[in-house]
Amino acid sequence: MSWNPTHSPECVSEGSALETLIIPRARDLGGFEVRRALPSVKRQLVGPFIFFDQMGPAEFITDGGIDVRPHPHIGLGTVTYLYQGEFEHRDSLGTHQMIYPGEVNWMVAGRGVTHSERTSAETRAKRHSLFGIQTWIALPEAHEDMAPDFEHHKQAALPHIQDAGVSARLILGSAYGETSPVSMLSETFYLDVQLDPGAAFPLPDDHEDRGVYVTQDSVEIAGDRFEEGRMMVFRPGDRLSVTAGPAGARLMLLGGATMNEERYIWWNFVSSSKDKIETAIREWKSADWANGAFHLPPGDEDEFIPITPELERTKPRRAR
Repeated sequence: MSWNPTHSPECVSEGSALETLIIPRARDLGGFEVRRALPSVKRQLVGPFIFFDQMGPAEFITDGGIDVRPHPHIGLGTVTYLYQGEFEHRDSLGTHQMIYPGEVNWMVAGRGVTHSERTSAETRAKRHSLFGIQTWIALPEAHEDMAPDFEHHKQAALPHIQDAGVSARLILGSAYGETSPVSMLSETFYLDVQLDPGAAFPLPDDHEDRGVYVTQDSVEIAGDRFEEGRMMVFRPGDRLSVTAGPAGARLMLLGGATMNEERYIWWNFVSSSKDKIETAIREWKSADWANGAFHLPPGDEDEFIPITPELERTKPRRAR
């Protein structure tokens, strides 16, 4: 997905263990709803996570689907994780990869990559649904200019944590004594957690930054109730548990080490340097796919997302 800096989530500062409550602003993209929790005005990063989108849930009739045209990235890694549906991923590395529920696509942009995400022709031929989460992770400064890379991991490869009323899958990083096979470049944790009604699950207490996003139903934390479509960011060090409401709950846990290095974000570019972002802008606008810094994905070279006049009027935003 792409980021439009004119659409920002609302933030509410809280007391006690809860540092910030983020209320995403929903946008309808032609019958397809996106809720964006990060970046927000008051809290742009949770650990290394600098972008967080809930995609759907959405239902499509025959011939309907998603068409995210080729677009560029620098200085970040994209994480795609689905609950329902599928995406057909293509990138300028030559990757052509389908992703299905419970699997993970991890694309490291490094110095520059281009990719597209579309609903496949096979899926468009029938009624189908889409529901999932896409995030961006800001790369450490030492890895910003690395060569781009891509990994895909099946559901069975991701560690599964199971207890009474709890089913959790570790997508990225390390937590609860488990480590995901996805190659990380910074301290991170990211989990898909499903809870039966009234079941409790502790937040990891060995990571500095910790956030919870409720994707379905509701949870209670430290006596407060939070409905779906809310992100809560907590103060470091407090021992906290998430308890599902009467209908159960599904949530994403995310965080890791706080990034002490300065970061800027503009459209689909993240960098410690405004100059690198300006260079990336010029390269994308040049559309020199043969000799420039960016190349279109093989098999998806007939169109791309341009930089609009609205975007050009914005400036790189400092991420805190």
